[in-house]
Amino acid sequence: MRPEGEEFTILMPKDTVVEAGKMPYHRMELNTRLYLVNPTNGPVLGVVSMSGIKSNPALYSELERMNSYVDAFKRFFVARVAPKETKVKLTFLNAKTLNGHTGREYQMAIGNRSGTAHVFSTRRRFYAVVFLTNAKAESLSDQFLSSFQLPTYIPPARTTVVASQPPKTEAAGDEDKPANKTANNEGLNEQQHSDQKPADSSAGDSKTKTASGDTKTKNPETNGPDAAQGQKKPISGGILNGKALSLPKPDYPEIARAAKAGGAVSVKVMIDEYGTVISAEAASGHPLLQQAAVVAAYQARFSQTLLMGEPVKVTGVIVYNFTPQ
Repeated sequence: MRPEGEEFTILMPKDTVVEAGKMPYHRMELNTRLYLVNPTNGPVLGVVSMSGIKSNPALYSELERMNSYVDAFKRFFVARVAPKETKVKLTFLNAKTLNGHTGREYQMAIGNRSGTAHVFSTRRRFYAVVFLTNAKAESLSDQFLSSFQLPTYIPPARTTVVASQPPKTEAAGDEDKPANKTANNEGLNEQQHSDQKPADSSAGDSKTKTASGDTKTKNPETNGPDAAQGQKKPISGGILNGKALSLPKPDYPEIARAAKAGGAVSVKVMIDEYGTVISAEAASGHPLLQQAAVVAAYQARFSQTLLMGEPVKVTGVIVYNFTPQ
């Protein structure tokens, strides 16, 4: 099944029922789609697709966004597969990733049927894949859940627009000004962050001549864009693994598995004021494992770091250990 307007593919029975609608959730309205097989006797197979909770790191983290989607999914799905007052249990098992997309695995029980739910968050939508049965059907469950596929996650590009140098004037005190930063909105108002850089990006102090002919030194630490906006410089956080609110495991690339590549991969990251990883670069480790580690690093989420009561950016290292299998 490859539904139009969706990002996923999956193996579903031919008698799948498709339902589309809207769901009120707190002060929001979510767009919902349900792909369901719910026989009187037999396993329940379902895929829930939701959208409407937009990324907004100024108000809430991606972890909170995922939690809200899971809560909405639970309410929505249970109402369609079981009578009211049916006992429901949803238990977190572990974090998952699918082609770079953040996900989780839950044990789910609705009445006398139990099974597994896999949930994933993409930039535009939320998906839950559910298999429930009142009998043992591990092979069928694995076949159904593993058939769910999403396209590979590509971190949003960060674009910096650099202004050209203004013409020199004879007025004393005129200096080159840093370029302005732009941020593009994509999809459902998903936000992309870009780091602001001065127009003159050469290393060290830059110099300009005043009208009197004296050379004046500009210190990037006091005259850069961060200082102009009253922002504090990023602070170093060292090894960040133990400080993460969410640290999904990286996928093990098939080519690396075939080569039995393993060991530790270190990824240098920068975390913004809201706990989101905005840049990631492999620093060491096996070349076949570095890209998977970088993709996983972009999925990590952290709490805010405060300096004198104000949120600041943090730089540090996330270390991933790959064990050959």
